[in-house]
Amino acid sequence: MAIILVVDDEVGIRELLSEILIDEGYDVRLAENATAARLVREELRPDLVLLDIWMPDTDGISLLKEWHAAGYLNMPVVMMSGHGTIDTAVEATRFGAFDFLEKPIALQKLLSTVQKALKHDKPPARPALTLEAFSRSAFVKEFKRRLEQAAAKSPVLLLKGANGGMAEICARTLQPPRAPWLDLSSVSSALTQEMLEKVTGGILFVPDLAVLGKMQQMNLAFAIERLEKLNLQLIAASVSSMTALNESGWDSKLLTRLSEIWVAMPSLTGHGDELPEIASLLLSNFVERGEVPLRRLSTGALNALRSLPWKRQPESSWSDLYALVRNLAVTSLDEEISAEDVARVMPHDGVESPEVLSLLPLFDQPLREARDAFEKMYFEHHLRLEGGNMTKLAERSGLERTHLYRKLKQLDVKLGKRGEE
Repeated sequence: MAIILVVDDEVGIRELLSEILIDEGYDVRLAENATAARLVREELRPDLVLLDIWMPDTDGISLLKEWHAAGYLNMPVVMMSGHGTIDTAVEATRFGAFDFLEKPIALQKLLSTVQKALKHDKPPARPALTLEAFSRSAFVKEFKRRLEQAAAKSPVLLLKGANGGMAEICARTLQPPRAPWLDLSSVSSALTQEMLEKVTGGILFVPDLAVLGKMQQMNLAFAIERLEKLNLQLIAASVSSMTALNESGWDSKLLTRLSEIWVAMPSLTGHGDELPEIASLLLSNFVERGEVPLRRLSTGALNALRSLPWKRQPESSWSDLYALVRNLAVTSLDEEISAEDVARVMPHDGVESPEVLSLLPLFDQPLREARDAFEKMYFEHHLRLEGGNMTKLAERSGLERTHLYRKLKQLDVKLGKRGEE
């Protein structure tokens, strides 16, 4: 039975469409706004979405664009509006809408459109993930604007602080619709004029300068000389400094040309509250591209990601986050990724101590149980530090000794001989 999600802020419209579609044998789910629609789409993966354009929190076109940018249009979406125009319909189609229905919707028109949409076997081509998907994060939105501004002024743009998949997300953001794309790191032979002419007006991409061999470095220099003539944009990424590349044997003139205009990835420091949504978007993209099994992040895992100290490795924190989320999805044994999984894959050296990571599973527990578990760990830790000295433990914890003994007994904290004296 096909699942149809109806998204409309008018309760009367939702109920009417629901009754009609249920009578036709469909499984219908309702959402009154974009926020509710996101949740239903994430949990149920509907076979079809009927999406109203005019809604109070986020309009339907904006939600469609969001799903389009994030690669979430793996189901047909039919837009609905009582104030439809040709321009609106064209814009909706451009961002992946299957069709457009004007209100009041005639019964036969509704049913025929639904049937055609559900029979549409081939889903729209899955667009690449871009920074547009993260636009609800103000600091990412600002970075996107900075990236686009720099690219508009120079055919060569160096992206600092990211490589691999994260760098590609940034580069795809700058790719015009249907423009050709060439990853120069995949070209092992000598680059030719003919090869470049085939991607005229498109993007040349280098996901990591540090991995290019001598031939590929020569190809890069060859391409740079022809960028403006062929209307090409070069996006090169690196987490290595230009000094390090120079010391590894790169041509200094080429490095100078590459580093004329550069944009650094924004720091993740101070944006812990936004990391869960960013990580969830990355994970959904991995799943829908078929790169990893079906996985979702538990509340505990999201809180654990929020609390990790990315500031200790600012030069590569975005690529670290990208790799971490992918690793979690590949190595987790259960569909739901837990806080323990985050603790397991997060490298200890230079990122976080095992003692702090051991607290992450507490995020999956009810508050009372988590508090008791933490208090037990707290007292056991300081008992070890103080050699079992209860007087010093009372001073450190700020508790009167009688209350301290009662608390330790309640938490089943084992006292050594000195503590029992």
